[in-house]
Order: sequence, then structure tokens, then C-alpha cells
Amino acid sequence: MSNQSRRDFFKKFTLGVAGTVAIDSASAKDKTDNIRKMIKNIKPMGFTWDTQDPFLFCVHHEDAFPKGNEMMGPIDSLDDRSLGDDFIIKDGYRMYHGTKVPGFPGHPHRGFETITVVRKGFVDHADSIGAAGRYGEGDVQWMTAGKGVQHSEMFPLLSQDEDNPMELFQIWLNLPAKDKMTEPHFKMMWGSHIPKYQTEDANGKQTKVEVIAGQLHGHTSPQPPPGSWAADSNNEVAIFNMHLDANSSFTIPKASNGVNRTIYFYTGDFITIDEQQVSAYQCVEVEAGFDLTIQVGDQDAKILMLQGRPINETVIQYGPFVMNSKEEIQQAFNDFHATKFGGWPWGDYDKVHDRSKGRFALHADGTYEEGV
Repeated sequence: MSNQSRRDFFKKFTLGVAGTVAIDSASAKDKTDNIRKMIKNIKPMGFTWDTQDPFLFCVHHEDAFPKGNEMMGPIDSLDDRSLGDDFIIKDGYRMYHGTKVPGFPGHPHRGFETITVVRKGFVDHADSIGAAGRYGEGDVQWMTAGKGVQHSEMFPLLSQDEDNPMELFQIWLNLPAKDKMTEPHFKMMWGSHIPKYQTEDANGKQTKVEVIAGQLHGHTSPQPPPGSWAADSNNEVAIFNMHLDANSSFTIPKASNGVNRTIYFYTGDFITIDEQQVSAYQCVEVEAGFDLTIQVGDQDAKILMLQGRPINETVIQYGPFVMNSKEEIQQAFNDFHATKFGGWPWGDYDKVHDRSKGRFALHADGTYEEGV
């Protein structure tokens, strides 16, 4: 593959967000008359969702995959799809960069972390440091790319008798300049280990919150990888996935002033925040220094919240690499061409594990664990 072809290939893995990105390190907009409003901005949510520093990227994959074939790909014919670059929903699903099995074959990253939250279906992971796994149905995989790693994320259609619906979030969390070249790290967070906070409002309506990062009313998430911006509690990184009953009310406690907080309303009809009605599939940037009360409309609501203290550093992104300068981006390409970030020990770049395997994690040091 030529250098230009390789660059074009890498750019596709950013799902349309490749290029040079400068994160605004300025504080929130000046407020008049010393009155601080809770809502800073409301935006529509597209295929990729706008994020605030320290987050770089968020995408919600939801695919109605059919029954699987003997190779764990779709039983349907794929003849009329643009295989290798299939992002248009047809018959309810996409193949992404997969040609037999949906997903993302081996590709490199440097300078940030990926957090993959699987609500339905399964993901098969393999990477260049020797880690691998199968996870899903509520599990989370947190990978620090650091100085460089290749990984694959394939979506095996395990059932040959029933459809294989898939729903997941992938979130990119930035690393500060001092930690961009940290050692890569692979961490599995099994669904049974992720705290679930549950409460009822005055009318008996329920709210359930998965505490994927951070803490909520004494429910503290598993520890993030050691080199993560989230590992320091002073950075107040929080990732909450919330399911709120119709006509319920729930209050998220305030964080420190200067922390960025974004609400992604991805299922429901409407919610109300600070007396302002918000339609489904909109994101709301709010001031974190307030208790945030969400009132739900006539349908159950699902909301993802991303929160964290901004890193406040210039971000330069090109394809799968996120650094602080163009020179560092060029060095990342040079290093990958020279070392392949450790190579690829798995043979196929679209690696899927045996159909018979359950949920598991094989760590780079050889430690093996079954999903719980």
C-alpha cells in the first residue's frame, strides 16, 4: 500500500472527523448582569456527536443485524454494499469497514483513549500488545492508546437462529501532552462490576444510572487505566448512561465550576432543563456548577452524560492520531511505518474469536479472565 493510500485508509477510521482540530480552551461565554444561565448551548446530534474538552469524539452505533452465517457475518447477501467503507444504513445495518464480519479491522491509534460501551450485541477485540477479548451486553472496554497501538473491533453475529441487534457507544478521551506517550493499556470492565444507581422521585417514577466513570451518590466506577485523565479524581471525569421513566424527574449533583458537562438525549420525545424543552437527538452543554434537574416528557428517556475538567491544550488530529502539534503527527506516522506499533500477532486484521467462546479478556501479560 502506498503512503498516500495508507493515509486515506487511516482517515476513514475517524468516521468523518479526520483533520486538524483545535479545541477551544476559553472559558464559558461571558454572562451579562452577573447572571449565570445553566444551558450554554443546544445542538442537533448527527452520526458523530459534538464533544467538549477533554472528550474528542462520541458515536452511537445502533444496527439491526440479521442472523449470522457460518463466518459470523450477516446471512444476507452483501453484493450491493460498498464493502470496506459501508456507512449507509441498508436493511437496518452497516458493515462499516468489515468485508465479511461487520466492524473495524486492525488500525492504529496514538495520543488518546477509546472507551467502548456495549449495550447490545458483542465486540471481538484484538491488539498489537497481545491483548484480546469478547465483550458485550453491558460490558465496557477502556483502551489507552498512549504511545501507539493497533487494535481491531469486530462485531461477530453469534446467533444463527435469531437476529443479532447491536448498540454501542464509542467515546474518545484525550490525553494531556505529558501522558500522550504513556504505555498502552487494555482494561475490561464487566457489566456486573459497573455500579447501577437507582432512585425514585416523589411520584414513584424511577431513574437508573450506569456509573461508567466517576461517582454518583456513593456509587463509584471501576478505576480507569493508570495513565488516564480520568484516573485523577480532581479532573471530575464522569460518564453516566441514564434511563429515566416517562414523566419522571432526576437531579444530577453539581460539579466544580469550569468543568465541562454535556447531556446527550438519544431516546425519548422531550425533556426539560432549566425551563427549556429539548427535543430528542439533541445535545445540551450545561454549566456544571449547578445541580442539574431533568424532567422527562411522555416517553421514557435515555441520556448519556460526558463530563470532565478540560485539558486546555491545543489538539491536532489527523486520522487515528491525536497530538499537540503537526510535527508530532508526522512523527506518529513515521513511527507507525517503522514499528507498526508492535506488529500484528493475530494473522487476520479482521480477527474474530471462535463462535463457541463466551465473554473473556486476555491481557497483554497473559492473564486470562472470563466475563462475569
